[in-house]
Amino acid sequence: MTQFSSVLIANRGEIARRIIRACRRAEFRSIAVYSDADRDALHVREAGVSLHIGPTPALESYLNIDAILDAAERSGAEAIHPGYGFLSERSEFARRVTEAGLVFIGPTADVMDVMGRKDRAREVAEKVGVPVTPRFDPADVPAGAYPVIVKAAAGGGGKGMRIVRSADALEEAIASARREAASAFGDDTLLIEKYIESGRHVEVQVIADEHGNVVHLFERDCSVQRRHQKVLEEGPAPGLSAVVRQTLLSSSVALCREVGYTNAGTVEFLVLGDDAYFLEMNTRLQVEHPVTELITGRDLVQLQFVVAAGGQLPFTQDDIACSGHAFEARVYAEDPYAGFLPQAGHTREVVWPRRARVDAALRGDQEVSTAYDPMLGKIIVHGPNREAARAAMLDALDHTAIFGLTTNTGFLRRLVASDTYRDAAIHTAWLDGDPAAQEFASRPGVPAEAGVAAARAWARHRIVEDGQPYGGGDGWRMGGEPAPVHISLVDENGEQSDYEFDRVDGVEVPAVVDPDGVTVAYEGQTWHFTAPDPMRARAASGPAEAEVVSPMPGTVLSVSVAEGDLVAHGDILGVVEAMKMELALKAPYDGAVSRVGAATGDQVGLGQVLFVVDPTEES
Repeated sequence: MTQFSSVLIANRGEIARRIIRACRRAEFRSIAVYSDADRDALHVREAGVSLHIGPTPALESYLNIDAILDAAERSGAEAIHPGYGFLSERSEFARRVTEAGLVFIGPTADVMDVMGRKDRAREVAEKVGVPVTPRFDPADVPAGAYPVIVKAAAGGGGKGMRIVRSADALEEAIASARREAASAFGDDTLLIEKYIESGRHVEVQVIADEHGNVVHLFERDCSVQRRHQKVLEEGPAPGLSAVVRQTLLSSSVALCREVGYTNAGTVEFLVLGDDAYFLEMNTRLQVEHPVTELITGRDLVQLQFVVAAGGQLPFTQDDIACSGHAFEARVYAEDPYAGFLPQAGHTREVVWPRRARVDAALRGDQEVSTAYDPMLGKIIVHGPNREAARAAMLDALDHTAIFGLTTNTGFLRRLVASDTYRDAAIHTAWLDGDPAAQEFASRPGVPAEAGVAAARAWARHRIVEDGQPYGGGDGWRMGGEPAPVHISLVDENGEQSDYEFDRVDGVEVPAVVDPDGVTVAYEGQTWHFTAPDPMRARAASGPAEAEVVSPMPGTVLSVSVAEGDLVAHGDILGVVEAMKMELALKAPYDGAVSRVGAATGDQVGLGQVLFVVDPTEES
């Protein structure tokens, strides 16, 4: 056995905090690393020791193998946990860690070379008889094969992935996927497979030790996705037949045995009715591992420590039971009503639910940039059955509030409350294009309950600030009942509503009050109200029609036009990238480019004008 008592965490954010907690439980010394951008982060404060690995660009700090190994040497670390993302599936990193005489908490580098790549893992799956989808040569995709999916062979998280529905879109999809894969994983190898419409994403949690013991810890359903990235996960997967479930579980164990897999991993499948197809294997701990922990009662990070130290798993397959149902909701800094585009900002106040497990690294008065993945935290709940767990998730999202930053929390709440989600009828492509999902594509109308809550918060604030409620009235009378409190507020759509209360101490919701108004959180969504001001000029908002603006804060990846160029409707003017996601900016109509407001490599803000296209007379 290879004993260790100090662990360097080569990661950041909520997963770094999760591993730090596990280290405390195991009585290990925890060692954090941090970039310039994370100097004041929670994981830095909570670790036993923290070392700076900058000043390289924020994202690259956690991809710098030399810097991380240097930090391990300086701190006296005996083991390294990679978390997920960043270097977690880089075999080169695992190999260099062990060559440095340290313990890598994960599978061996040789196994990662095979199973950590979609192309090689597919070959192993075929060898042991696991069904796979048809694969095509990028230079020779048959006309009848579409739709196909272009996938990066390395890494995961939806990066370097494109769905292609026609031959004329293939070349651009391949070029874009190669760029994204090279940037995210340092490897632009791609594979092209038949795309299965309306399938469900079901994955199996496995763990194995060095003594030949391989077990599964049941499955999770991760079908709710946008842009191939998971949004909601649950376990066990609803609606699976006994035959399909057994196929998934036994195939996953067989794959691990075939390659001599050790430590924690996840085998992913696409399920369509009674058919299941192997997708890939993630050779690391998954973001959604808490779902498995709640339905099995097993601490996966503690088990990773045991296996990495050369110990045997403390149970057999027969000892593992699945109890109840669990859900996980990922809270992202993104605008779900603007194509799920990443958002940046400064949080004023953050409220997490108390009756749920929360794995997060977000607090009030914190800067959130686009330098890292947009996930802010995870809310995880458990119940005796699926409906009870769903009710618990609704309650948890009702008690979540993030002020100062646009998030998907309200969207998550609407989705979990929907009949479609209740009936487990969502497939992997549902959010990105199913007509039934359109009701979730637009921000809902301002609920009356939010207005009432805002008015009560505003009235309480004015009583504290001025000694009497805003809107007139003395609030009390000698020998009589208090006078009614009158409040007028204007919502985000410019609609004014008047409220009257005998008392202002009704049900409270999270709220932030400013001198000119109040923002409340209701059912996860934030709503802003202002005090009416007849002297305030209400200028029209939004860019002029000829202006093409950046839809998100990010970096200009390319500029394809110059001032004076003639363009046709739909022509690509340039590409903006943030968080490894590329977005093409297209001409709104036929015309001439009269202004180019950015160059390749420029950092641009949300709404910044990048191009101006003057329409032709015909357009």
